[in-house]
Amino acid sequence: QVQLVESGGGLVQAGGSLRLSCAASGSIFSINAMGWYRQAPGKQRELVATMTTGGSTNYADSVKGRFTISRDNAKNTVYLQMNSLKPEDTAVYYCHARDVVQPTTLWRGDDYWGQGTQVTVSS
Repeated sequence: QVQLVESGGGLVQAGGSLRLSCAASGSIFSINAMGWYRQAPGKQRELVATMTTGGSTNYADSVKGRFTISRDNAKNTVYLQMNSLKPEDTAVYYCHARDVVQPTTLWRGDDYWGQGTQVTVSS
């Protein structure tokens, strides 16, 4: 089984910074893409940023220029550096791994989610 473990959330004042980390563990052959989504109270889960193994990135318009995603493929770890945080960034942030291939099932890829980490930005 594959697990995603997030860390780095917390409470920060507007204008501050936080860095989220997510490590994938288990029997992993490859991961196509890793990224972050968030869900605020009463809202749908939305994409924040993703990065493929090859380094292609995709950001939500609301975070462009403020958030930076990076990835250590050797460690199956993804990071999200969040700067200039705003109260509207307050949400539970979820790590996502897309098309995770395990050594015993090379013909298929599965998606996995982390348990979520709370980010609260005070005004």
